[in-house]
Amino acid sequence: MNDSAYKHAFTVLTPTHNRAHTLHRVYESLNAQTLRDFEWLVVDDGSIDNTANIIREWSTQASFPIRYYYQSNSGKHVALNRALPLALGKLTLIADSDDSFVPNTLERFLFHWDSVPKDQQEQFCGVTCLVQDESGQQIGGKYPFDPTDSSLLEVFYRYGVRQEQWSLYRTDVLRAFPFPEVSGEKFVLEGVVWFKIAAKYKTRFVNETLRTYFQGASDQLSSNRLPKAHTLTSIYFAQVLNEHHPWFRYAPLFFLRSAVVYAHFSFLSGNSWGSQWRKLASPIGRLLWLAGVTPGYLLAKRDVWRDGNGCH
Repeated sequence: MNDSAYKHAFTVLTPTHNRAHTLHRVYESLNAQTLRDFEWLVVDDGSIDNTANIIREWSTQASFPIRYYYQSNSGKHVALNRALPLALGKLTLIADSDDSFVPNTLERFLFHWDSVPKDQQEQFCGVTCLVQDESGQQIGGKYPFDPTDSSLLEVFYRYGVRQEQWSLYRTDVLRAFPFPEVSGEKFVLEGVVWFKIAAKYKTRFVNETLRTYFQGASDQLSSNRLPKAHTLTSIYFAQVLNEHHPWFRYAPLFFLRSAVVYAHFSFLSGNSWGSQWRKLASPIGRLLWLAGVTPGYLLAKRDVWRDGNGCH
């Protein structure tokens, strides 16, 4: 990393869409930070509420720099792609527009990052911590060791830690792995990038809870559901089948489900049986697709029928 290219230790990056009523959680969390070497970079993904006015007012009051950018509504992944080249922090923390975090979040993230030996930091992309819900209950289990120096792939498959987590990344690494973009599709499963990074870099996973994730929000910018982003969803599951197969023995049912979902969304994207086969390079991925393609086809036909009959 070329430190001279950055002005701050941290960029806190917040993509937002019509979240004027929750953005105060991020602002108040930043106001309370014990470490002050950061900027707040807000990318407004086509909001039609009072977001711009609120950010403008906070910019005149805050003791830290706030930069605001607007784009037409294109999705969180596009907002991240547009924002990362603008980041002036050496480390980037993506803070969702409806969550909050503890006052020593940046201090603790920096502590954990600095605890990685200097001669090993080029092998690491960042630090990941635990998350709690709005009632203060930790979401999911802990990492097997504290710290656990591993890849997200191993933590996800071998150790089965698959709940909501929170990650600090080197800015230069994030810039090297942009999200795929497809015209008209506004949602992508973020693992399409996080797992690409994990194939090259390790992460320091720590059993410390720093973020509060408000699970009750029904209109979050990111979500675990699979909306009408057929091509981007099929790209993600093709990646699972092509690149994650060395982990098959730890989660065979997950891989079988991935094959079904890959076929399902590929058919909805207009990809033929032959096209789907050609996009799979691994023998295991192709065998799994053979097992999942028929149910995937039937699910796609069901969705087409529902849309044609006005069912939602």
